[in-house]
Amino acid sequence: MSVEKIMQSLSTLDLERNGFPELRGGNLGVRIACTDEERDAAQALRYRVFYEEMGAKPDERTRRLRRDIDDFDEYADHLLVIDHAISSGAKGVVGTYRLMQGDAAEKLGRFYSSSEYDISLLTEFPGRLLEVGRSCVDQAYRGRAAMQLLWRGIASYIFLHRIDVLFGCASLPGTDPEPLSNELTYLYHNHLAPPALRVRALPERRGEMLRRDPQLLDHRRCLAGLPPLIKGYLRLGGYVGDGAVIDTQFNTTDVAVLVKSELLADKYYRHYERRLRDALD
Repeated sequence: MSVEKIMQSLSTLDLERNGFPELRGGNLGVRIACTDEERDAAQALRYRVFYEEMGAKPDERTRRLRRDIDDFDEYADHLLVIDHAISSGAKGVVGTYRLMQGDAAEKLGRFYSSSEYDISLLTEFPGRLLEVGRSCVDQAYRGRAAMQLLWRGIASYIFLHRIDVLFGCASLPGTDPEPLSNELTYLYHNHLAPPALRVRALPERRGEMLRRDPQLLDHRRCLAGLPPLIKGYLRLGGYVGDGAVIDTQFNTTDVAVLVKSELLADKYYRHYERRLRDALD
């Protein structure tokens, strides 16, 4: 291959690392939002799911705008699932996930998770961090296809940006931990993060997770009772932090989740490495 063609191939890979190529599955595609209108559509979807459907409590600005917006949105990338049968732009947004890298958090001065957890173990970790959150899918699309695309998008993003650890806050419904005792105990007993990654809930917000005798739990029933997103993290070999946090605004009980990136992105690493080798042959 000529030097010119090699450089063209490598430039294409560089563009994809920066711009994130769309992945398709039928009419659905997943990519990073690239316009203000698409980011606005993600915030509108978040409002519909979190506030209108799940009972989150809006402040005056949120209610007036009918958008879920906070300080982190400006610094984050917004992963979108788009139904091209509706539109290839903002009107087709049917799923979203907010992705915030460590350097973006440094510009803002904090990660979202730091309002609930002491994440100093992560911020001192010698590697690149990615905080994920604000995940939601339109009710009509809550099937396997949309969630698979979101996971594929995250895995590709992790490869392209050389992420080492993915983390964030994941939610169980409701603010009363008692009905969630079996699930919280199961998570703590079976999936607690190793000490090097074990973030802890802030003392003033910490709720006990070990609430039952773990030996008496029906593990299959506990796993079935977990939200699909948390089950997805666990299937990837993910961990939870120490302590649950009640989020009264969003009407949820939160747990910290962590995944070492190679567990999620292994097959995608192989895919892109093969393309790079082909470019150099």
